[in-house]
Amino acid sequence: DGFLRIVYGGAEEGDYLAHHELVESIHMTGSDKTYEMIVYGTGDEGAARKAADDPIMDKPFTAELGNVTPVIVIPGPWSEKDIEFQGMNISAMLTHNAGFNCVAARVVVTPESWELRDQVISAIKKGLEITPERPAYYPGARERWDAFLAEHPDATTLGEGDGTVPWTLIEGLRAESSDNVCFTTESFTGLFAEAALPATSTTVEYIRRAVEFSNDHLWGTLGASIIVHAESLKNPAVKAEVEQAIADLRYGTICVNAWSGVGYFATSTTWGAFPGHDRTDIQSGTGVVHNTYLFDQPQKSVLWAPFRTPVKPLWFSDHKTRHHVTEKMVDMDADPSVAKLPG
Repeated sequence: DGFLRIVYGGAEEGDYLAHHELVESIHMTGSDKTYEMIVYGTGDEGAARKAADDPIMDKPFTAELGNVTPVIVIPGPWSEKDIEFQGMNISAMLTHNAGFNCVAARVVVTPESWELRDQVISAIKKGLEITPERPAYYPGARERWDAFLAEHPDATTLGEGDGTVPWTLIEGLRAESSDNVCFTTESFTGLFAEAALPATSTTVEYIRRAVEFSNDHLWGTLGASIIVHAESLKNPAVKAEVEQAIADLRYGTICVNAWSGVGYFATSTTWGAFPGHDRTDIQSGTGVVHNTYLFDQPQKSVLWAPFRTPVKPLWFSDHKTRHHVTEKMVDMDADPSVAKLPG
């Protein structure tokens, strides 16, 4: 019916369309660097325009860009089964789409003094280890990986074949190292880090520090995850602090016990950066997409999931029938029916 046109091409076609007089507004997803090139131009002239906030693009322009996504792990009475499940949960937050997601897990935040910390990290490594390597198809993936490994040569790498980047975990980063490349730069490849926060006297104090660290030291505001055991939430002080953390975290989507990408797939929820970014420091972007309830000025969307789901989540890399389930989901979208829901 002429409501949608899909045009294949690269920078030249994008530039032509963005500046065409018939195009009234623009939305993009990609990197902050691409956004700046569209708004201010390239090279020295583009840098000068950005410094003076003198844009070449003055059309309404919304954008969903990148993020150094935190996963805040709250200590609790985790069983061996819990640790195994969360190891796969957290590793899958990186490995989905080979790590080429704007909201892939990038920094796992843990309490340094938690007696189960080492076991949880080992479970995350096991999740990475059993996940097949995937083609590093996104441009510059290997170069970005090389740059991170140059600063962290002691990183744990798991496997490497032709055309892939090994799953990589950089452990034990100090939260006070605010200029660490893992905190300031989105790797956009199969690599993430663990930041161990210094010992605290209570879980409540740890949660507050984790929120401050995520807000003040990690680049971007697109999405964040909190992992908290159901038994921990029975403590009124911990439950209240988790609720406060959700309120205080400056991220556009917050998922409790799930990958923040679930907020994207939900579609009824809003998806975009926490509001307030200026175009000279765009970070994760401006405006929202999805938002099927049409909230006028949304701040964030929050999703809760069980600490351990009764059915294995579809994005887990050890989900053995996900290819069949995905076909059924597409069929359901194309021709909805209650009879198809069980499948």
